[in-house]
This record gives sequence, C-alpha cells and structure tokens, in this order.
Amino acid sequence: MKRAVLHALLAAAAALTAFPLLWMVSASLMAHGESNHSPPPLLPAAPTLDNYRALFSQLRMGRFLRNSTLLAGAVTLLSLAINSMAGYAFAKLRFRAREPLFRALLSALVIPAQVAMLPLFLLLKYLGLVNTYAGVVLPGMASIFGIFLIRQYALGIPDSLLEAARLDGASEFTIYRKIVLPMIKPILVTLALFTFLASWNDFLWPLIILTDDDRYTLPVALASLNREHAADNELMMAGSVVTVIPVLLLFLFLQRYYIEGIMLGGVKE
Repeated sequence: MKRAVLHALLAAAAALTAFPLLWMVSASLMAHGESNHSPPPLLPAAPTLDNYRALFSQLRMGRFLRNSTLLAGAVTLLSLAINSMAGYAFAKLRFRAREPLFRALLSALVIPAQVAMLPLFLLLKYLGLVNTYAGVVLPGMASIFGIFLIRQYALGIPDSLLEAARLDGASEFTIYRKIVLPMIKPILVTLALFTFLASWNDFLWPLIILTDDDRYTLPVALASLNREHAADNELMMAGSVVTVIPVLLLFLFLQRYYIEGIMLGGVKE
C-alpha cells in the first residue's frame, strides 16, 4: 500500500510538471487565436504547422537557433578544457597558496552574478568585444562551480598512479590528457550538461552584450518576438517549443551520465 501511494504521488507530481510543456506543444499546433478561448482548449481542433513555418520562413528563427547552438557549444567546450585543468591542478598539484586561493574562489560563490555584470561589461567594452560572439563566450569559459566540481571528483584519483606516470617520464600535460581526462569522464559529462543548459537558457548576458538582432540567441529572440507578437499565443508557443526541445532531448540522452557524475562527485572528500 505504501509503495502504491508513493507511486501515485510521484505520477501526480510528474503529470503536474509535464502538463505545461505538453500544453505548450499542443498550443503551438493550434490555429491563430484558438488558444485565446476561455477556457483554452487542451488539444487543437485541426493541428497545423503554420506557426513553425512562420518562425523559420518569416521570423529568422533558424538563424537564432544556429547562434544559440554555436555559442552554447563553444562555451561548453572551452569551459570543459579550462575547468578540468584548473580542477585537476587544485586537486593534485602542489603550489604556493593553493588552499587559500581555492577558499577565496569558493567565497566568491556567494556574490550574485548580476553584481559582476557591470564591471564585466565595462571591461569587454574596453576590449572592443561588445556586440560580438566573443563577448558572450569569454565570461563563460571558466566558472567557480565547474572548478569545484572537477576538483572534488579529481581528489579520488590515486596519487600512486600519477607518481608512477611521473617516474616513467610523463609530463604533467600528458598525465592530464591520458590519465586524468579518461578517469573524470562522468563528471565532465555532468559539467558539460550544466554548462550547455546554462549557456543555452542564458537571457540576461546576451541581452546586455549583443546589440545587433542578427546575433541574438533564442531566449533573447523569443523575448523580442513576444514584444512584436504579444497577441499571437500560438506563435509564441511554437517559439518556446523550438527553444526547449533541443535541450530537453540532450538531457534525456545524457541523463544517465549526469546522475552518475552527480552521485560520484558528491561522495569525494
């Protein structure tokens, strides 16, 4: 009985969570104005793809989709490279002030990201990177959370294995590339998923740094679309589906590695 009640509660919670997403897909297939009825219909009377055709043929949604994919992919790859090297260094390399520096980094986690946006914007403006893709990518190349995540996982790598490689004449970069990277693969997948989702869904920073609408990412373009077509709920729902579906599929595909990385990374000391 307890198990049946638990499963029923979980099923109800899952249904409540999934319902807005399912209705978003349903509304995106409705004709113009159909979702404005009261109460709004759950299913379209005559499903149509006209809203998706309008997005890609008239509103350049394909360009914004490409922008988001390229920027999120670049941020993810650079973040994995830099965070993994920094996390490995904090976990296994001995250098002066390593622990105080790591504690200082962790203390910066309590500072809201919005506080740093103004000085960051002024710095990028001085470098001439406003309204460039580089201005979007550079701030995301390294993160304190990513360094911490990699560091906690890398602590579990046996020191004897690294010392044996050094005795055999392997350089630190060779050790990192051939030993460390394969051993921290689960946490790398987890960090990649975190970073890609954060970059894909980021609205505020691309809105601040990008002034040319041809360079907009999907969230910024969707907000602009809302201003121009506020009454067209079906078109907005189609834009939301285009924004959500790619990352949802990515998460479903990588969720096993994501859960494995979180669980393994959480038990490192």
